[in-house]
Amino acid sequence: MNASPRQAGTPRARRRWPRVLLVCAVPLALLVVLWLVVWLALPPERVVPMVLARIGASMNLEISAEGDAASRLGAHPSFVVRNLVAREPGAERPLLQARRLLVSLPWSTIRSLGDTLDLVRIELDEPVVDVAALQHWLGTRPPGEGRLPTLSDGLRVRDGRIEGAGWRIEALRLALPRLHPDQPLRAQAAGRYVDASTRAPFDLAATLMRPASGRGFAVAGPVVPAQGDWRLPAWITLSGALHWNDGLRLLPARFGASGRYLSGDTTVPFSLGVHGPLRAHDGSWTLVPAGLALRGGGLVPVFDARGRLGLGQRLLLDLDGRIAQWPEAWPALPPPLGGSREPLALSLAYLGAPDLSDPLALRAGRDDMRFDGRLDVPALVVWGTSTLPDSLLPPLDGRLEAARIEISGAQLEGVVVEFEDDPAAAPAPPP
Repeated sequence: MNASPRQAGTPRARRRWPRVLLVCAVPLALLVVLWLVVWLALPPERVVPMVLARIGASMNLEISAEGDAASRLGAHPSFVVRNLVAREPGAERPLLQARRLLVSLPWSTIRSLGDTLDLVRIELDEPVVDVAALQHWLGTRPPGEGRLPTLSDGLRVRDGRIEGAGWRIEALRLALPRLHPDQPLRAQAAGRYVDASTRAPFDLAATLMRPASGRGFAVAGPVVPAQGDWRLPAWITLSGALHWNDGLRLLPARFGASGRYLSGDTTVPFSLGVHGPLRAHDGSWTLVPAGLALRGGGLVPVFDARGRLGLGQRLLLDLDGRIAQWPEAWPALPPPLGGSREPLALSLAYLGAPDLSDPLALRAGRDDMRFDGRLDVPALVVWGTSTLPDSLLPPLDGRLEAARIEISGAQLEGVVVEFEDDPAAAPAPPP
């Protein structure tokens, strides 16, 4: 799928560097140079506040550090700052905290007074990033192009945390062996995603073949979402071309997941593929238009659909597709519905909690049969995985219409069936 001209942007825009790295790279390099130059003339206890104040003023940040700072000369001069805190002036919440920051660089960067952005290594211990505070600060920074720094010995993050709105990533470990704008970038990231109801440990490998343009981006690895008494261990892949102008975009995104739903003694294998333009803005992700393909066994049908997907504070599903064949694990349809070879047209609509705990609307049709109703997804999972379900029918509310149904040899015409999973909670019929 090709992005429109407006989506793709101009060649100049497509080559724009990632803003977070760019905004921090130049001041960081200058900080190191200034630190080491001044360190030769002043003791560290006087150097620390002077350098942090200088770099903070250039970035419109208040930057402070506590504890003993350290500097070391040699083949690769370096400095260490402890208990680092960076926030916008007057802001209550810092956008970055770190127990320890180490930066080392070659003498060539010092001799150039920061004109070259060549560094050796960056290490961060226990960093905490506040996403809302970071986004607010980035919104105040002037736009512009720039140069990525080089890291000959890479970047290492240990025991990091990212705080979002209602979610966080904790125990984050990040390893980047090397960074160069014209060479493939490879990184390893592991940690745990946590929100009010879900925990998802992950261990992902990422590749960016062309850091300068964002081309050749791919992520792969295991993810294990868990909630209540179920787990969903899966191997996921995500690839596409990264675009940094006007927010983060992956055009197009190709997502795949292969895994198993585990609950007690129940195991349901599945495979999922999704394709479309992925966009991130203000903490929300959208995939419009989206193509989706679901495969599996047992309760999982062969389902292909197109529509819209979105994830933020709420989950959006708006899909129109078809099920190629009625799964054998589903309740058998009476004839002639059960004998039809036609695919089942299926439309799904959902806007609610990300854990699918709100009702999901669905419409289904095959030949002259139509169903329009609502489905309780968590109850459906319990029903489908139970060895002795309370009912032979899945938990749903709705209306089924069929021109003809055969039951025990008797033919019924003009059939209308009303389903009520919980009659006491069902709304009263219209007058």
